[in-house]
Amino acid sequence: MMLLLDIGNTNLRWTLAEEGALGEVRVLRHGGAMPLDLLAEWESLEAPDRVVASNVAGEAMAMALARVTRACWGLTPTFVATQAEWRGLRVAYAEPARFGVDRWLALIAAHAESRRATLILDAGSAATFDLLLGDGRHLGGLILPGVEMMRASLLRGTQIPRIEYEPTDVVWARDTATAVAAGSLSAIASLASRLYDRLAVEVGEPPRFILTGGDAERLHPYLDRPSECIPDLVLKGLLAYVSAADHA
Repeated sequence: MMLLLDIGNTNLRWTLAEEGALGEVRVLRHGGAMPLDLLAEWESLEAPDRVVASNVAGEAMAMALARVTRACWGLTPTFVATQAEWRGLRVAYAEPARFGVDRWLALIAAHAESRRATLILDAGSAATFDLLLGDGRHLGGLILPGVEMMRASLLRGTQIPRIEYEPTDVVWARDTATAVAAGSLSAIASLASRLYDRLAVEVGEPPRFILTGGDAERLHPYLDRPSECIPDLVLKGLLAYVSAADHA
């Protein structure tokens, strides 16, 4: 039994994996430290055989996780790192270490499930877009501020009030707060459509379009290209990576 973690800039996702399958995925906001609710739950958890993590939240978060897992089970976590090439998957970055490990694991998951050209949109603190060909060649990607970051940057410099509800598929907003909220979603969705169409031209057929990340559900109504929502895509990639390494 493995404990798998996807530690993002805002959220921490974790699950227990056994016999090649993910268990129930739990999601918590971490605030740069191990959440107290998580510590309480792990105190009664059966000891896993190992702990494997994807971490983009920085060294302090990695050290905090290591302290907890050693205290609970005497285990030191393994942190996965991006590789330039892995089982046919080739990262486009000239410096692969600068390509986020969460984005890399998302590519692994997509490539393991289907040898189709794929657009991956991870809507979290940042909105990242990655384009993958069916042969495993990563074309590269783009990054925008995420929904909340985009809104916060505008509201911080204006007197526009923060919206108290989430607009759904608004085309023309009729008040300023709604215009800001819907605009942040539409900006990300519009870039997704443009990249989807460019990838379709590149490969000569409609690509697969995967949406993941903490803001996937609220972004989904704004997408106008066929897509599928896979919230635990990074964890799926982490499991695929570990399983392949075990059978190498």
